[in-house]
Amino acid sequence: MIRFLEPAWLLGLIPVLALAAAYAWRQRHRAATAVRFSNLNLLKTLVPKGIGWRRYLAAACFLAGLLALVASLAKPEIDMKLPSERATIVLAIDVSLSMQAGDVPPSRIEAAQEAAKQFVGDLPTNYNLGLVSFARSAQVLVAPGKDRRAVLEAIDRLELAEATATGEAVFTALEAIKSVPAEDPGEPAPARILLLSDGYRTYGRSVEEAAAAAVEAGVPVSTVAFGTDEGVVDIAGQLQPVPVDRVALADLAESTGGYFYEAASAEELKRVYRDMGSSLGLRLVPVDLTRWFAAAALLLALLAGGFGLLWTNRLLG
Repeated sequence: MIRFLEPAWLLGLIPVLALAAAYAWRQRHRAATAVRFSNLNLLKTLVPKGIGWRRYLAAACFLAGLLALVASLAKPEIDMKLPSERATIVLAIDVSLSMQAGDVPPSRIEAAQEAAKQFVGDLPTNYNLGLVSFARSAQVLVAPGKDRRAVLEAIDRLELAEATATGEAVFTALEAIKSVPAEDPGEPAPARILLLSDGYRTYGRSVEEAAAAAVEAGVPVSTVAFGTDEGVVDIAGQLQPVPVDRVALADLAESTGGYFYEAASAEELKRVYRDMGSSLGLRLVPVDLTRWFAAAALLLALLAGGFGLLWTNRLLG
């Protein structure tokens, strides 16, 4: 929404609106007195043929130009979302044994790898991107930076392990983000964590502790609950159900200001990544609209003069 830094100048709209009202009154008065001509042939010679409603265009453009000029004096401004040159994204992928479940063909981990690589390819190159994997512990596979090839290669090398340390993944991602230089002195670079998991935390610090740390650092954590409740894995010859912990992941996202998504297929996961990618690393920047309003006023003034000369041989009709 447009705001005005010096709204007092908007009082200048009052005389412009008064001028518009006077013009409207004058046109109505002229129409009322025109019928006093008894010689209609003479009247036709005094009014140019074929003008009709176009005779009002010059005045309308002139008045609109005045409105734009007054608005420019009030210093209009609007907030626009622009990509941050140093936005940092850390992708945290669950590599617990439950990711070998085949409910998302060919398997959860293979579908996650394919979707993650597409996400990396679609992400703007000016973003810093890092990769964290987590099972019993979490580790930084690629520190946040511009090297997309390193991230893609690390995604291909993901290996499964026991346990799920969701909280540790957030703590590790936050440490990786700290390594990115700030945009401004004393102000950390804008960052976000994207965490994909398919199961319940079984090891390490709690999700609640991780959420508190993310809030303190000002880093939103967006989460993806990946898989279905029908997923099973073969562990030591026995089929073990591996349902998705949607509640914990949703709470983590909500409490940190991130977004929560559910993906039960490879295509849904790709769609989630596209949605997240379009909203990441954006910052609100105030944009001064003064010159645009002034340019509009100038253009409207030129149009007013042009219309007047074209149809009435006078600048303002």
